[in-house]
Amino acid sequence: MSQQMFALSFGLAAMLAAADIAHGAPQCDSRDAVTALLADRYGETRRSVGIAGQAAVMELFASDETGTWSITMTMPDGMMCLMASGSNYEVVTEELPAKGDPA
Repeated sequence: MSQQMFALSFGLAAMLAAADIAHGAPQCDSRDAVTALLADRYGETRRSVGIAGQAAVMELFASDETGTWSITMTMPDGMMCLMASGSNYEVVTEELPAKGDPA
């Protein structure tokens, strides 16, 4: 059992490291400062937005030229935090599978 827990812990740590959180920049700052950083340093623009929980706003920024992407969370006080980032961004549009019996 302890070997399984070690393996799971190691796998989670590897996934977090692979996400390259925050491009090495400060994790939280004003929204203006974070969006300027993403635009100036990585050429990223906002691609999607959604509500997270009761009050936070999640945004995905990405660059077609560099392939980098960043996920941010903005809190009600205006602070924006970089949650995750990575490379090889690609736009994918998929249709939902048909509902019902696949007969």
